[in-house]
Amino acid sequence: MAASCVSLLPVVLLLFCLSAHAVDRSNFKTCDQSAFCKRQRELKPGQSPYRALLDTMELSDSRLTLQLINDNNKVRLLLELYRLQGNMTRLKINELKPLKPRYEVPDVLIAEPLTEPLSVVVQDENGLVLSLGGPEQRLIVNAQPFRLDIMEGRQVLVSINSRGLLAFEHLRARKDTISHKISSTVGNMWDSLKSIFSSKSESDSEETAGQENVATQTDEIKEEQDMPGMWEETFKSHSDSKPNGPSSISLDFSLPGVEHVYGIPEHADTLKLKNTDGSDPYRLYNLDVFQYELHNPMALYGSVPVLISHSVERTMALFWLNAAETWVDISSSSSGQMMFGKMLDFVQGPSEGPQTDIRWISESGIIDVFIMLGPKPTDVFTQYASLTGTQSFPPLSALAYHQCRWNYNDQEDVKSVDQGFDEHDIPYDFIWLDIEHTDGKRYFTWDPIKFPQPKEMLQGLMDKRRKLVAIVDPHIKVDSGYKVHNEISSRNLYVKNKDGGDYEGWCWPGNAGYPDFTNPDMRAWWSSMFAYDRYEGSMENQYVWNDMNEPSVFNGPEVTMHKDAVHGVWEHRDVHNLYGLYVQKATADGLIQRSGGVERPFVLTRAFFAGSQRYGAVWTGDNAAEWGHLKISIPMCLSLGLVGISFCGADVGGFFKHPSTELLVRWYQAGAYQPFFRAHAHLDTPRREPWLFGPENTALIWDAVRQRYALLPYWYQLFYNAHQTGQPVMRPLWVEYPEDVTTFAIEDEYLLGKDLLVHPVTDEGATGVTVYLPGKDEVWFDVHTFEKHSGALSLYIPVTMSTIPVFQRGGSIICRKDRIRRSSSCMDNDPYTLYVALGSQGSAQGELYIDDFHTFNFEKNQFIHRHLSFSAGTLSSSNLAPDSQFSTGSWIEKIIIFGGVQPSSVTLTNADGTKSALEFEFDSATAVLTLRKPGVNAAADWSVHLR
Repeated sequence: MAASCVSLLPVVLLLFCLSAHAVDRSNFKTCDQSAFCKRQRELKPGQSPYRALLDTMELSDSRLTLQLINDNNKVRLLLELYRLQGNMTRLKINELKPLKPRYEVPDVLIAEPLTEPLSVVVQDENGLVLSLGGPEQRLIVNAQPFRLDIMEGRQVLVSINSRGLLAFEHLRARKDTISHKISSTVGNMWDSLKSIFSSKSESDSEETAGQENVATQTDEIKEEQDMPGMWEETFKSHSDSKPNGPSSISLDFSLPGVEHVYGIPEHADTLKLKNTDGSDPYRLYNLDVFQYELHNPMALYGSVPVLISHSVERTMALFWLNAAETWVDISSSSSGQMMFGKMLDFVQGPSEGPQTDIRWISESGIIDVFIMLGPKPTDVFTQYASLTGTQSFPPLSALAYHQCRWNYNDQEDVKSVDQGFDEHDIPYDFIWLDIEHTDGKRYFTWDPIKFPQPKEMLQGLMDKRRKLVAIVDPHIKVDSGYKVHNEISSRNLYVKNKDGGDYEGWCWPGNAGYPDFTNPDMRAWWSSMFAYDRYEGSMENQYVWNDMNEPSVFNGPEVTMHKDAVHGVWEHRDVHNLYGLYVQKATADGLIQRSGGVERPFVLTRAFFAGSQRYGAVWTGDNAAEWGHLKISIPMCLSLGLVGISFCGADVGGFFKHPSTELLVRWYQAGAYQPFFRAHAHLDTPRREPWLFGPENTALIWDAVRQRYALLPYWYQLFYNAHQTGQPVMRPLWVEYPEDVTTFAIEDEYLLGKDLLVHPVTDEGATGVTVYLPGKDEVWFDVHTFEKHSGALSLYIPVTMSTIPVFQRGGSIICRKDRIRRSSSCMDNDPYTLYVALGSQGSAQGELYIDDFHTFNFEKNQFIHRHLSFSAGTLSSSNLAPDSQFSTGSWIEKIIIFGGVQPSSVTLTNADGTKSALEFEFDSATAVLTLRKPGVNAAADWSVHLR
């Protein structure tokens, strides 16, 4: 939620805003209230009506096609199988000859995935076996009932349609529009599998056959009885006309040996996904949900249809590429396989091990699923990144602290808050403006009374090397005096309603139009609006926040757009979950273009989809100042990191309500160790700048923020690695310790990279926390006390209000900047301190990454990447990027080694071979060795020898 209601809006809208203090669940559908979900869920596991027609198989080097037939209605589907590079398999199922094209999601994959050869190993009348590479991996196609199994050796990794829940509602003409006589055989429609997907009668002519599924069988085709919600649906006062009729799809996947599954954000729920038997499935449908409830599967602002499975033996993932409303059912069972004929030779006997069953249900589109076979967590991240891209590499300042409120009142208020940070010596990089800064909620404008000289305000921030974020939302005030509206309207770039006119709905400006961001022309025009000569008053230190981009429509069904609205030739129901991604993409492209392609953008979005990681950051939306919301921010961001979106955070302090002082301090301490670190508050809450809670609490917040700034080099290195490799920045413990079952359900602590373990204090009145330190042969060091602890144990840590439990892994080297200034940019050339935590073998490894911190020049080899190594008493720095060309004014100021012994001498050797003695001191109580003033440039080769 972005901003306030105003008196000029209709009374209904005003009442809506004033009452939005907690989620009204009646505004949002359950599965039973979503007609397609209800229909699909009433289909029970059993024998599938689908069989594979093996005589239709066609095989090229990398693609197999095969027709499937539904024996109940004779409708044919086309199955496509691809073996992809990187140990992945792609499965697509569409109608063989649909009445009209079905939507296939564009722009999410970064390129058409590279394929590898497929070959048939065995075939008989019951099915066939395909090689997926190497002697061990096989894909088995069972003909009747249709089923797929991917195997490694004799172990089934995943079974598809083993529960018989493949269901494909084919497109059809409405009965009252069919002119020719049809045969109708209708029984008890919803008591069996037979009755869900039937077509209209077989065509009489070749012309009609080209538009519909054609059955070559001689069996009589049965006509399906229409059920409520197939052709129109009403929710509360809203009607969905469904001009294309029923079009939903479903498919089940079984994962033998798996008990833990994760992902499919966004939900305010546990990290480990829950069994949905007897409750609603998890819903993926981007919605504007005010002050969401915790621990339920209802949809929130974003959707990433990626589910990750993990067991001691293997990590895998399913990527369901569909942008329509989607529900995901999760259930537990016992594993066991049933195959026939020669196929039996490839399958181990039935077992009674654990199994997790997943069922995906989407309202429209096609089945397009990527099966990522791991086998390690890092492999899955690499596989998914190869499909949808990696996390964008943010400017360093975006990783620093952000101060936001709905709303800072005017330019004087901005100046006063900025000065307050200086007066209290608290660093910050960004101050944010919500929608009240605009002229009557007209985006790309400034309020002429409150913000009459925006460039003067921005220049004042720039003089301190600080920046500003202004909100730009994707609902446009319908006003003939507003140039943005006039241009979009004249270019015919608004979303249309079902009758062909511009779609309009209520949002913050009142009556608003919604740009059609699925249209590349609209996105290009939107991007052009961020040019400095078009966005008047903007400057290079102004960045952007896209809110309300689900899209939010206050008077729409479920507070969003009608599904029968139209984007070009597609209904909104087909593209809904893509809308926010397109808004953020167009905005990020605009910020890049305004700098001539030089500067990296920073764009925050509330709505997102698979691939949104390429365009910026997300936050967890309208949370509340409650301890439960602080707790849930950890699994919410961990879930996003697992599916590629590392740049995640929650509103520090909670958006709604007023936090207690204790809660606010604890939230700052937690937020300082989450990727996106922003304080934000609702208009109706008391002001909560960090210095307003008494000197003692100001000091606690001051310390938390400064811990963040000291670690910025490490954060920056992690984001560089995430951008290069797709590995998450903030990650669950099991990612690094995949065989440690104790870690599988832990969600109150996490790792930053692999070397920092964080356990924020999230309980009111806590006097201690129990921390699990993983790794049987590892050691961990408290970063504040340097106390050493063994791994693979639970440790009780007493805490006070100043405690932030953080541990550095033995065997790691982390670079910090301990001179904290008023903003990150002021620290660009400041010196580094190396924190060397020796492992159980007395060695350690680390990295140091440096560039100009804000441009794309790193893509032109203008960066420094160093490998830091400690072994056998020698610490050295070597170049990981010998072809790069970049220099830095930063140097190594101090080296702190913990877990070692006292040396008799310390010698520094420079790149030219010259040697010099270093000053040092050793604290025997903590076993900490401090080396002072090596003075070497951070980009140089050097070594330090302990004797």
